[in-house]
Amino acid sequence: MRIRSAVPGLVIAQLALVQPAWAQHAGHDMTMPEPETAPEAPSDPHAHHHAEPEPASDPHAGHAMPHKMAMPVEESAVPSIETPPPPEAGSGPARAADAIWGADAMKASRTALAHEMGAMTYSMVMADRLEYRAHKGGDSYLWDVQGWYGGDIDRLWIKSEGEGAFGEKPEDAEVQALWSHAIGAWFDLQAGVRQDFAGPDRTHAVIGIQGLAPYKFELDAAAFVSNKGDVTARIEAELDQRITQRLVLQPRGEITLSAQDIPELGVGSGLDKAELGIRLRYEVAREFAPYIGVEREWRVGGSADYARMRGERAAATSFVAGIRAWF
Repeated sequence: MRIRSAVPGLVIAQLALVQPAWAQHAGHDMTMPEPETAPEAPSDPHAHHHAEPEPASDPHAGHAMPHKMAMPVEESAVPSIETPPPPEAGSGPARAADAIWGADAMKASRTALAHEMGAMTYSMVMADRLEYRAHKGGDSYLWDVQGWYGGDIDRLWIKSEGEGAFGEKPEDAEVQALWSHAIGAWFDLQAGVRQDFAGPDRTHAVIGIQGLAPYKFELDAAAFVSNKGDVTARIEAELDQRITQRLVLQPRGEITLSAQDIPELGVGSGLDKAELGIRLRYEVAREFAPYIGVEREWRVGGSADYARMRGERAAATSFVAGIRAWF
């Protein structure tokens, strides 16, 4: 019974709360619109979207363009790459500075410029091989030293090499004085004279090439003509294979040839001698490197016969140790 009596009181309270809101909308048409039937969903999800017009292909479409820019440019007005220079372009002195200061005044400046940009002189001395050689039948020594003085194009080269047994005179010893001229970026043409100081006295005219061959082989090839008419040749090649920043492995090969027999020198015609070796050096500094290695030497053909006649072996293996230095 209490629940039924409370219901009319709740209804009256709700009407009291709603009455002010109705008073605010007094005079308004409160008629509720009839519900519209929901349209069917279109198959195209963009059916109610307003399609935007496609942009024009010209990015400046719709812009007000100046009248002059709208005019087409004639092809004749555009300069061609193949257009020859005007006739006056080749007139005047070969060097423009001569027209202002005069050729005599500029000569000293050009000489100084050439000197600073490539005509400077340098020098270098390298002991490529200073070594001790241990082999069957006795120990020996060998030297191979060369140096040069000059510029990038022309240089004076001095070369010396020889070998011999300890306690005896050198078996071979020579000195070369050569003029060297660069014939390219990698090779020099060399010509000069060679003097032998061991064995029979010989003086040779020398012509050859020296430089860096493909794959970084250092190549030194020369032909010799002695004052006795003997014609010989020598080819040396070596390659530095850097294992680390300081450890370098160097294969090396050398062959000598002769155009005729030279009995007093124990040299036969054709291939005279071949050497093949390998050296491992450690660069304590770039200018100083001790090394160890092994080398095999063969005398071939008539030269081998001459060696046997002297009681020597035609082939020998040597274990070597030495230093390589330059400054």
